[in-house]
Amino acid sequence: MKSLIVYYSYGGNTKRIAEMIHKQIGGDIFRIETVKPYTGSYDDVVDQGQREVNAGFCPELKPLNVDLARYDTIVLGSPVWWYTFAPAMHSFLQQVDMTGKTVYPFATNGGWLGHTLQDFEKNCKGAAVKPGIGIKFDEAVLRTSENEIQQWIKGIH
Repeated sequence: MKSLIVYYSYGGNTKRIAEMIHKQIGGDIFRIETVKPYTGSYDDVVDQGQREVNAGFCPELKPLNVDLARYDTIVLGSPVWWYTFAPAMHSFLQQVDMTGKTVYPFATNGGWLGHTLQDFEKNCKGAAVKPGIGIKFDEAVLRTSENEIQQWIKGIH
């Protein structure tokens, strides 16, 4: 069985970490994309994100051309939007069955991780959710040490 990295990235930070993980562990990588992209200023998107998180909104996703049955280890990555994972990740997790999978979550954030890692665990029913990692950025500047990230990646598998 192979590993799969599934991530949603709005500004590019989560993509950067997903690619770093992929380079180390191999397997396949899949980017979650919404049918209707987020547009407007940063503040507009932040406000929209807050409304969506508060409402439990799940945006429509582009087709998920991935068969989870082919994987036993799944790495999930999302930016933190209002103390949890982005609505696009919420949509993904509502559409898939993680039963029997081993899941390693990571979340990129600009200040506070909130309850994101706990929310991954709650939404991956039937999976063995391993300790995740919060990765802090200040805009596009990585603030979590690369050594800490590499140590976490080494724990996958």
